[in-house]
This record gives sequence, C-alpha cells and structure tokens, in this order.
Amino acid sequence: MAKWLFKSEPDVFSFEQLLAKGMAGEEWTGIRNYQARNNMRAMKLGEQGFFYYSNTGKAVVGIVEVCKLIHPDSTADAPAWECVDIRAVAALPRAVTLDEIKLEAKLKDMVLVNNSRLSVQPVSEVEWAHICKLAGYKG
Repeated sequence: MAKWLFKSEPDVFSFEQLLAKGMAGEEWTGIRNYQARNNMRAMKLGEQGFFYYSNTGKAVVGIVEVCKLIHPDSTADAPAWECVDIRAVAALPRAVTLDEIKLEAKLKDMVLVNNSRLSVQPVSEVEWAHICKLAGYKG
C-alpha cells in the first residue's frame, strides 16, 4: 500500500482536531492543486500518511489513514476539486522536524525536501520507515 503526507497549518486544522473527529475522520478539503488532487485520486482505503505541520512547526506530528475515497470537495465551487477523508491513527511519540529530515541522507529525495509546496504528496516505504524510526513510532 502507498504512503502519503498531508500538510496542514496547526492554527487552521490541527492533528488534535483530527483526533477529536474519531473514526469518522474529516474531509481533506481545500486542495486546489492538480498534482495534489491527483495524488488523492490514487489513494486506497486504509492507506496511511503522515500529518505534517507546514509554516508553523514544520514537522511530522502524526499518522493518519484514508477512510473515504475521492469524492467532490464540499468547499469547492468547481467540480474539478475533489478530496478524500482521513482519520487520525496515532500521534507520534516525537515530532520530526523538516530541519531533521533535510539532514538525513535517506530522505534527500523526499518530495517534502524537493517540492515543499505540494500539500498532498507520496512518501516511499524507505522514507516512511525512517521517519517512523526517528519519531520512535513502532505502529
């Protein structure tokens, strides 16, 4: 199964807010980039991703999973924009910052390092395992 990274601003929608949504999860709305939308179109139920704080914090803070496949974004004015729903799986024992990620040779090709503006992006199995190790996550 593929792995992903979802970016959010902690003051707009935090990991704690997603945790509070429980098993129902939340629509991952507001994506207005075709590449990010296409990434969501490729997702399958149960695939996991990192929850990443961009701008403020700049760190991977949690694990999420896709709980509803691609569907129209309820906040969009145009039918081109779609989203998935995600739910929180677990907070990471320790946040892994972007600065730390940039220092890791195993993560030098990560989309987060090379295309930091993409709000929904793929994560390789090697990148996933390494960030989980850095975070102390054994899930």
